[in-house]
Amino acid sequence: MIRTLAMPAFLEPAPDSLVGLRNAGGSHGRTWFPLLMLAWSVWIFLTPLFSAPAFRDWLWPTLASYAAFLVLYRHAYYRSRAHLLACALGIAALGFALTPFNPGAQGYLVYACAFLAFVARPKGAVLWMVGVLGAYALVWLWLGFPLIYLFSVLMVGLAVGLMNISIQRRTQADIALRLSHDEVRRLAGVAERERIGRDLHDLLGHTLSLVALKADLAGRLVERDPAAARREIDEVARVSRDALAQVRHAVTGIRAAELVAELASAHLLLESDEIVLHYTPPALPLPSTLETALALTVREAVTNVQRHARARQVWIALECTREHVLLRVRDDGRGGDIVPGNGLHGMGERLRALGGELRIDARPGAGTELQARLPWPRAGIAAAEPTPT
Repeated sequence: MIRTLAMPAFLEPAPDSLVGLRNAGGSHGRTWFPLLMLAWSVWIFLTPLFSAPAFRDWLWPTLASYAAFLVLYRHAYYRSRAHLLACALGIAALGFALTPFNPGAQGYLVYACAFLAFVARPKGAVLWMVGVLGAYALVWLWLGFPLIYLFSVLMVGLAVGLMNISIQRRTQADIALRLSHDEVRRLAGVAERERIGRDLHDLLGHTLSLVALKADLAGRLVERDPAAARREIDEVARVSRDALAQVRHAVTGIRAAELVAELASAHLLLESDEIVLHYTPPALPLPSTLETALALTVREAVTNVQRHARARQVWIALECTREHVLLRVRDDGRGGDIVPGNGLHGMGERLRALGGELRIDARPGAGTELQARLPWPRAGIAAAEPTPT
């Protein structure tokens, strides 16, 4: 996890707030974003300065309205969305009340439209924006202010509101895509368990029936023909050992190219954030323990890139030598200090349990490179070596 500044307690978002829902959807790091958006409110104070001396008594009404605006603004972003419509209409009301003293109050209408984009479905949100802006236009005309400035607030308010509707729809699509990834993994796991069950049934059904038959036969022969009973018992032991060997072989082979599947899933996840992934599937078959560890490493590394790195490109490479397997995950993001979270800790422990190591190189502005190195098991070295011809 990349280190971020701690939030003051009064800016901790509620789970169902605008900021809380963005964080839950994977847009971590945007808790400070609403504070940056306050920069546009400077025009509420600059506009009357360029309109003097027509508006002499603008300062104190503006300061009073701005104090109320900050309270409503905080509630709109960080508190429950159940109060979002009331906050948006309250901000619009501030614009209505302040406009006779300060035409810069039209900035409040732009903020109101920005919040109205989230109060209903797109059509309903547009109707709210049109209604509020239409009422404000009537007030503006009644005051006799220049029409050119009315046109600007109508266009900017609608543009900001429609942009927020578009952002919300994309966020919902990203959340749905992530949920679909999880569902695909779950269904793949269910299908794999069903396949394993069928394979084990086919593998052991006949063998166990044979073992039961011969055990019954040996029981009947033990009194009449001990030698024949002994042969049947030896046959039961041989069949049991063969069945055990077959089960071990089947369990060792039960892995449907986990690393390849994880690379494909990573490609879909990064593509949803317009991040380009460059990778090549592994050329050699990997032992199941190594493949599982590397697949989980790819999953954790790609998730961290998507959430924190702000990268545009990611490179994943797998290098196999006689001594080890090396996985590299590199991005062109912001880099910087890395504070290991539960995911990185778990990744490192998993690799160390297999005799491997985890290295992370993160330089500010130069991206991050993660290296996971694992030694080959003895059987894996033999399997990886080319067969002489």
